[in-house]
Amino acid sequence: MPSVSPHLARALVLVACALLAAAALGGCATTQETAALRQAESKRILEARERKHQAKTHDHGSRKR
Repeated sequence: MPSVSPHLARALVLVACALLAAAALGGCATTQETAALRQAESKRILEARERKHQAKTHDHGSRKR
């Protein structure tokens, strides 16, 4: 079996590391985007709950006893 030259082996390792780093950075961006979307969705849900709660308390306070 022919051996691989040290220079070629080093080059292949560097290329592999660069590809792994690029994939990791791409994954982080995707994770950050997902987190931002979930945070925005949570904010909308909380705002809707608050509006519903305010409408309930407003209706309850306007009733005559």
